[in-house]
Amino acid sequence: MTSHDERDHSHDHGHSHGGHDHAGHAHGHRHHQHGDPNGRAFAFAIALNSVFVAVEFGYGFSANSTALMADAGHNLSDVLGLALAWTATLLARKTPSERFTYGLRSSSILAALANAMLLLMASGAIGWEAVQRLARPPAVAGVTVTVVAGIGIAVNAMSAWLFARGSKGDLNVRGAYLHMAADAAVSLGVVVAGLAMLFTGWYWLDPAISLAVVGVIVLGTWGLLRESVHLALNAVPPHIDVAAVAGHLRQLPGVSDIHDLHIWGMSTTESALTVHLVMTGGYPGDAVIDGFAKTLSERFAVHHSTLQIEQGTTLHECSLNGVTAVTHGT
Repeated sequence: MTSHDERDHSHDHGHSHGGHDHAGHAHGHRHHQHGDPNGRAFAFAIALNSVFVAVEFGYGFSANSTALMADAGHNLSDVLGLALAWTATLLARKTPSERFTYGLRSSSILAALANAMLLLMASGAIGWEAVQRLARPPAVAGVTVTVVAGIGIAVNAMSAWLFARGSKGDLNVRGAYLHMAADAAVSLGVVVAGLAMLFTGWYWLDPAISLAVVGVIVLGTWGLLRESVHLALNAVPPHIDVAAVAGHLRQLPGVSDIHDLHIWGMSTTESALTVHLVMTGGYPGDAVIDGFAKTLSERFAVHHSTLQIEQGTTLHECSLNGVTAVTHGT
């Protein structure tokens, strides 16, 4: 433990596990790396969808169906997206190093962003082809389209089910779930179009259904894109209420004020926090700081918290946008 003066004037962020005080900073770490429960889901979904992409594109070409070929292309983008998301989850488990002190957790955010962009680009390609075919819709083999798309519903629904449980806690798994659910919706639309064309000969339904499904996909993906962009820009994760966290910190025993509160997403599943706590009564001890960190983890899902203890007698400089503001610690 350091002296009173050392804590008040330190500018180095000490790093310690379990909430011990180093140079005036208490850093609580609670890691959540208990294997990869989604690994088998990713492996099975990638293998299953890879086989189906080849089969669907072949039958789509032979049936002259834009909807089937577009769906196959969309499935291919999903296979690539799944591989990207799985790679990110593996990289996120990489042990921290001197170069990457947080490990490669943030790669999961980049993968989620790439996944959303990939899905939107695939939707754009489907929409473009569908618009071109609306003017002169070619004849389509309705039976082939209906049967293959029906198989696609089963394949994609099964893949989506594999990711359903983990979709609430991990943005990458949520992206995979949305990909598979969107593909099931696409296949359902193609089945409807195939049946209608089979009985009516209205071949314009093939590109029309494709456009309708593209709209559904874009609406479902927009939230994923927005959230991944926010995380990439170090925004506060959506499940954390900054005002509630600040209010909680101000009510902690011995805390008279707080400043320099920062919260951001380290990955799609972990959050971090740094804050200066003004405690006029002095450093309360490691056990108290450990309790603060534990509460932040359990109540607000902040897994990594760095708490700097101050006496409230020093000046602090915070530079934002090139403007330096000097404030008192009290």
